[in-house]
Amino acid sequence: MKHTLTLLTALLLAAEPSAGNATNRPTPQGAKNVVVFAEPGSFAGWPANNGAWTWNDGKEILVGFTKGPFVEQEGHNIGKTDRKNLLARSTDGGMTWSSEEPANYAGNSGPAVPSPGEINFVAPGFAMKLMGDAHHGHTDKVGSFFVSDDKGKNWRGPNRFNGLMEDPNLAGTDCTSRTGYLVTGPQSCLIFMSARPKNFKKVNGQATGTVDGGKTSQWVDQWDKSYVAETTDGGKTFHFVSWIAPLSSKNRAVMPAVCRLKDGSIVATLRCNRVERDATGEAFMAGHVDAYGSADNGKTWSFLSRVGETGGAMQNGNPPALVALKDGRIACAYGDRRTAQIKARMSSDGGRTWGDELVARDDFQRGEDNTSDMGYPRLVTNHENHLVVIYYWATKDNPQGHIAATVFEP
Repeated sequence: MKHTLTLLTALLLAAEPSAGNATNRPTPQGAKNVVVFAEPGSFAGWPANNGAWTWNDGKEILVGFTKGPFVEQEGHNIGKTDRKNLLARSTDGGMTWSSEEPANYAGNSGPAVPSPGEINFVAPGFAMKLMGDAHHGHTDKVGSFFVSDDKGKNWRGPNRFNGLMEDPNLAGTDCTSRTGYLVTGPQSCLIFMSARPKNFKKVNGQATGTVDGGKTSQWVDQWDKSYVAETTDGGKTFHFVSWIAPLSSKNRAVMPAVCRLKDGSIVATLRCNRVERDATGEAFMAGHVDAYGSADNGKTWSFLSRVGETGGAMQNGNPPALVALKDGRIACAYGDRRTAQIKARMSSDGGRTWGDELVARDDFQRGEDNTSDMGYPRLVTNHENHLVVIYYWATKDNPQGHIAATVFEP
């Protein structure tokens, strides 16, 4: 019960930025950790790379993840072959789950073809999954996507983002996108993506690569950066809209998690990595989450805040998950590889400031090499207005790595 008590205590003590009056603080009703997917001999991970979707006001939840053979080794305990992209579904707001393997889904389908369009983004059972390169279970340097009209039971794709990679802003880059989008109409949708210079590599913690054959110097440190794309014709064509974090920022800014506020503005939280040096001058990576905001539907962005730290040394940080609550607040969840914990923070002012860090889970079972192979959350709200944070984890009962969820009242 240690992890549950930690969350309840944190929720009781943590306050929104509200002059510190204890009577204004939320009173939690409880929290529960559940197993989403676990299989003996297998490792399962990375919901953040795959996507999560909800229907029926959050009573039905679908989450993607990657499964492979368990291999005890430093870092990610998954074999390099026989990986599959699977789904898990809950029809009771995240309390119980069952796994699914659709026939025509990422890794089970043929080569990508140009998108035929005719997508109805407001279809009752609509879901969209993005594919890119350089993350587990996905290898597509140009980028592609799948769509479903029946809550993820059947999928069409993979289809290309027609016209997008020909944009001059993306010349000389590879697509590193994960799943993130905001529907804006029956035929229109904002897609939150990322790009990385070709021939990317890291030397002593510094990123190197070539953009557009070295003809442009707009990229700094050659990290991959997040951007917004858009379709207004039902997915027939796509065009570049804007960079979220400026290309001049000297850090990685990737894996955008987004939500729209009641005033129509958009908040995006990004997984950021920066180079720091220890006392001996040796370079290492430090990770954090930054928040950006847009008041013009993604055309321009401004920095809002640093949400939290996610890991130092070579732990490579962790991506954020973001959701808007019905009461106007937003919640951000992320894994902290320094402490091997799943954390969350709440904001009452659209991401400009954040309440105290809450510890949603802290019973991670570290491997013998003391690694923290965990996190990569997705965050949704269910039909009871509870938060459901879904992540990959390891415990004494399921030490090989599995998908778990924590359900709690904000």
